[in-house]
Amino acid sequence: LRSAIFRKQKFSKLKAYEMSHSLAAVEGSATDEIKINRALLSVSNKDGLIEFAKFLADQKVELLSTGGTAKALRTAGLTVQDVSDYTGHPEIMDGRVKTLHPKVHGGIMYVRGNISHEKEKESQGIKSIDLVVLNLYPFQATVDSGKDFSTCIENIDIGGPSMLRSSAKNHKYVAISTSPTQYPEIMCEMATKSGGTSLGLRKRLAAAAFSLSAQYDGSIASWIQREAADDASEPPKVAARVYTHEFPLKYGCNPHQSPAGIYSISGNKGLPFAVLNGTPGYINLLDALNAWQLVRELATATGLCSAASFKHCSPAGAAVGVPLSDEERAVYDCLDLENITPSAAAYLRARNADPMSSFGDFAALSHTVDEATAKVLKREVSDGIIAPGFEPGALAVLSSKKGGKFIVLKADPGYEPGRFEYREAFGTTFQQRRNERFGASRVMILNA
Repeated sequence: LRSAIFRKQKFSKLKAYEMSHSLAAVEGSATDEIKINRALLSVSNKDGLIEFAKFLADQKVELLSTGGTAKALRTAGLTVQDVSDYTGHPEIMDGRVKTLHPKVHGGIMYVRGNISHEKEKESQGIKSIDLVVLNLYPFQATVDSGKDFSTCIENIDIGGPSMLRSSAKNHKYVAISTSPTQYPEIMCEMATKSGGTSLGLRKRLAAAAFSLSAQYDGSIASWIQREAADDASEPPKVAARVYTHEFPLKYGCNPHQSPAGIYSISGNKGLPFAVLNGTPGYINLLDALNAWQLVRELATATGLCSAASFKHCSPAGAAVGVPLSDEERAVYDCLDLENITPSAAAYLRARNADPMSSFGDFAALSHTVDEATAKVLKREVSDGIIAPGFEPGALAVLSSKKGGKFIVLKADPGYEPGRFEYREAFGTTFQQRRNERFGASRVMILNA
């Protein structure tokens, strides 16, 4: 009992300590719509920049900019002030320090309507910055391109994330744009709100900005932990994983488990598949991805076309495309089929390993699906298929199955997930090295 009381007192003191070090909110004016009078633009991705900047200029917005962005704006005939002229300090240290200045962050961070902040702003010669438009250095792309350690380090953005976080934190008064895809919405709102933005829009932009910041920092943290590790095979002590929503699902495992969705993992090349037909569900995709891994490994190990039949996340059967005997054709009820290709044979074998469990299965093929295989699938009760490709005739046959609802997924043969895989269950995360134990040694065993 004494131990329990001590733990409770210790926890209470810890919470009190944490609360005593929390910052109090800084009060200012409460305004929904904020007119944009000044914008700071500093982007590496110039898509849509000139059109957006011209719109801002037409709205009588003063433009601040840096380096290449300022040059691009001037080339387009726009009037722009260099940040270095505004701050009175030049860009230094090979451009590493250009926006890290009180006149920049003060203009972004000051609380409008706060008497103290307004006085400090005036005394320091700080101008308000109501819109920040930026991109971050392409760190992940630099890593993916195989650049050396020093080059990757140089592509870690410092000024960009600092302005991003400043703007997003002060979104009550400042709009932050981190992608050209956001320009149309900002322009539309400014056009209908006399050059201003609403709090609702600024809040959404801030949410997107903080998500980008988390993704960016997560990529850096994961990379540098790998680089700093004595043993590259060891998992990181702290795993920073960021997910990007790709598309929603109708529901999860059960109809009441909604919302549900599919996310890609930051640092990977998007998703390992594309949807060609139908609307896959939660269990469909679990079956598809597990089945695809199995047939890919089986084909690599044997050199033969391989197929799998999955049902509710378990393999009901897996096989390779060796010819069927007359007895097997009779047992599999396919004597009427004239053309049984290796792909068709592989699926017939996999499906009939346990035909009862395969009822309503999700199929996988290691090779391009031909029309003969599609015709086999068409007459079976099946939900979908994943394969690296489909002949035009095969895709037409499969797309017409189940009234057009049959799921057809095209797998990316070149997709490679990370070395480590993670799984969550009831608030606990499991981690293991991905199973890579297949290949030449197993080919010898199978051929023995």
